[in-house]
Amino acid sequence: MIKLENISKVYRTKEIETLALDNINFEVKEGEFVSVMGPSGCGKSTLLNIIGLLDEPDKGKLNLNSFEILSYEDKKTARMRNQLVGFIFQSFHLIKELNVYDNVELPLIYRKTPQKERKNRVMEALEKVGLANRMQHYPSQLSGGQCQRAAIARAVAGDPKIILADEPTGNLDSIIGHEVVGILADLNAKGTTIVMVTHDEMIARSTHRIVRLFDGRLVG
Repeated sequence: MIKLENISKVYRTKEIETLALDNINFEVKEGEFVSVMGPSGCGKSTLLNIIGLLDEPDKGKLNLNSFEILSYEDKKTARMRNQLVGFIFQSFHLIKELNVYDNVELPLIYRKTPQKERKNRVMEALEKVGLANRMQHYPSQLSGGQCQRAAIARAVAGDPKIILADEPTGNLDSIIGHEVVGILADLNAKGTTIVMVTHDEMIARSTHRIVRLFDGRLVG
């Protein structure tokens, strides 16, 4: 499902070069739920961004869903990112001017999904995360846990094969955080492949496998 071969990434400024990833070889099988752990600045988010086609490696090859990614700028890659991958972020990234329903619907509009199908997908996603009764609320009217549930609904409404979650419990207390991970586990049990960055060892141990990064290198 996901395969990285000899992936390296360097961020450059006029004054300094920062090695974010160094010769990463990493594979996730279809249906796996994998946690990525490591100290801040070790390359975890860069790894997710490369898998999700948001960033381009300087070296190496990426294979997603049996397709080798050869270009990061063409329409085919953009379409693959939009249809294959769902993103969940620590800071939710909800649009404050839109209510929950509209936030979840927006990616489907970009995909030009027909209106009737959009409505069905949005309602199904909101039901999955227990937010159907909050669909007319705005982000400012929700708790942190409810905002993250809305972000998960937005990620899954397009029925992605892969979910990439970057610290999805980082802004939540432990109880709500475990509820959010429970939602992800339910999605995984239904076949969604998930790669999740987390600092929480207990949460990581509830997934199938833990991958550890240190200074841009895989260490376990």
